[in-house]
Amino acid sequence: MTISRRDLVKAAIAAGTAVSIPSVLRAQTAPTPARTVRMVKGDLRVFDPIWTATNITADHGAAIYDTLFSLDSQFMPQPQMVGQWGVSDDRKTYTFELRDGLGWHDGTPVTAADCVASIRRWGQVAPGGQLIMARASDISTKDEKTFTISLKEPLGVLIDILADLTPPCLFIMREQDAKRPATEQVTTNIGSGPFRFNEALAKPGASFTYDRNEQYAPRKEPSNGLAGGKIVNVDRVVWDNIADQQTALAALQAGEIDYLQDPPADLFPVIESDPNLELQVLDKGGWDMVLRMNFLHPPFNNVKARQAMLYLINQETMLRAAFGNPKYFDTVVSIFGDTTPVSNDENTGWYTKGGDPEKAKQLLKEAGYAGEKVVILAATDWREGDNASQLLAASLRKIGVNAELASMTWGELSTRRASKEPVENGGWSIFITSEVDYSLGNPLASPFLLANGDKAWYGWPQNDEYEALRVKWADVETLKERKALARKMQRIWWDFVGDVRLGKYVSPIARRKALTGLIGMPQIVPMWNMQKA
Repeated sequence: MTISRRDLVKAAIAAGTAVSIPSVLRAQTAPTPARTVRMVKGDLRVFDPIWTATNITADHGAAIYDTLFSLDSQFMPQPQMVGQWGVSDDRKTYTFELRDGLGWHDGTPVTAADCVASIRRWGQVAPGGQLIMARASDISTKDEKTFTISLKEPLGVLIDILADLTPPCLFIMREQDAKRPATEQVTTNIGSGPFRFNEALAKPGASFTYDRNEQYAPRKEPSNGLAGGKIVNVDRVVWDNIADQQTALAALQAGEIDYLQDPPADLFPVIESDPNLELQVLDKGGWDMVLRMNFLHPPFNNVKARQAMLYLINQETMLRAAFGNPKYFDTVVSIFGDTTPVSNDENTGWYTKGGDPEKAKQLLKEAGYAGEKVVILAATDWREGDNASQLLAASLRKIGVNAELASMTWGELSTRRASKEPVENGGWSIFITSEVDYSLGNPLASPFLLANGDKAWYGWPQNDEYEALRVKWADVETLKERKALARKMQRIWWDFVGDVRLGKYVSPIARRKALTGLIGMPQIVPMWNMQKA
C-alpha cells in the first residue's frame, strides 16, 4: 500500500514487455506526444477497485470512476458527485442529491440507483462500508438524482467514511455492475470519471491506455487534493509495463516515458544527477511495511507462532536490506503508524534493536511447530519487498523453519493472496506488503486494522475482544478519547499479533521535469491536473 493496498503500488515496474504502438496506428489514433503522458506504474492485473485494495487498481479506479465525496489537501471531505446533501434533526437520515452533468462513458446518465447499488457492494468489503451497512436501516432512492441513507443510530463520521481514500474506495459504478457480489470481479471498465479506458489499445502485460473523457463535467471549485475540479490537461495517458528497472530508467532518461513509480533506492543517485529528471515524494507521510500471516492454516493459526515473528524481526536490518539509505526509512512499533495522532507505544515490549531470534525459536517450539512448509509470497518486481522477503526466509531457516520463497510478480501475488487453501493446494503462509501511514490512523477505513475473520483483509485475523473496541471508534468524539481507545486496541493486537510491522519508509516517484502538476496525496496518484511542457 502496501502499498496494499491497499495495500501500496508495489509493482513499481511490472513483468511484461514494453510494446510500442505501431506507427500506422499511432498516426491514426494517438494524440501528439506533447499531449500524451507515458507512465510506468506497475502490473495492473485486477481492474475492479472494490474487489481488491491494491493501489494500482485504486489509481485505475480514480481515473475512470468518480466518488460521491473526496478529501481535500487538509483531509477534509468535500462533495464531488454530490451537489447537495443534508441530515435530519435526529442525525439518522442523510439525503444526497447528485449534481448535474454526470454521465457514464456509454452515454447513459448516472442515477441515484447506481449510487445505492455501489454503496451496498462497497459495504460488503470496506471496513467503513461494513460499519455503515451494520448501522443502516435503509439505503434507497427517492428519485433519479436523490437517495437516502437511513440509520438505526447516529453515525457522525458517515461523510468521512464515504470520502475516505483508503482502498477499496467508494467508486461509483453502474447499477448493473455494482449488483455483482463484491467477491466477483466486475469485468467492464465503464465509469463516469475524467478518463475513459481504451479497450481497443489494451495490451495486457505491455500497456494500458486512458483517454481524456471529453464529456466529463468537472466541479467549478479549484483542484484541492482529490477534491475540486478534476481538470484533465492531456489527451492520453499510457501505462507502460517495463520488466527491468534499468531499462525503465533508461526510458525515462531518453524521454520515452515521463513518470516512473517507486524507482529502487539504488538508482536515486543516477536520477538526481540527471538535469532532466526529478525525484518527488508525493506522500510525505510515507508507508509502513507489513508482514501478513495466514491465520487459517499452520503454523500461524497458533498465536505463539505469530508471536515468534514479532521477536524474530530485526527492523533495522530488514529496512537496510530493503531500502539501503536510512534517509528514507525508520522503525515503527505502533499499529496506528508513525505520524498519525493516535500512534502510541502500548504493549511494545517485544521490540528490541536487533530482534530476539532465540525467543522466536522458543515460541515456535511452544507452538508445536513440526517442520510444516512456510510459503512466503515474494514479488520480484517490487525490489524492496523482494529483498525483505529473501532476508525473512533466511532468518526463518536459521531458527529451523522450513521456509520456501514463491517468486512471482506483484500482480500474481495480489491474486494468489486471496486463496484460503493450504499451501499444498496453492495457498500461502506469509506475504510482505505495505500500507500508507496516514490510513493506519483510522481503524474504520484501513483493511489492515480489521480482525473480524472472514471479513478481514488477507490473512483473515480474528479477535472478538479487539473488534468490540474497534467498532466503538465511530462513536468516540474527542482526540483524547480516541488516543485512549487506540492504546487499548493496540495492547490486544500485539497479544494476538494481527500482523507484524517491519518499519516505515518514504518512496519518491521519478519524473521528467517537463511533467508538472502531480497531486501529492496518500494512497492514490490521480492523473488529472498534471500537464506536460
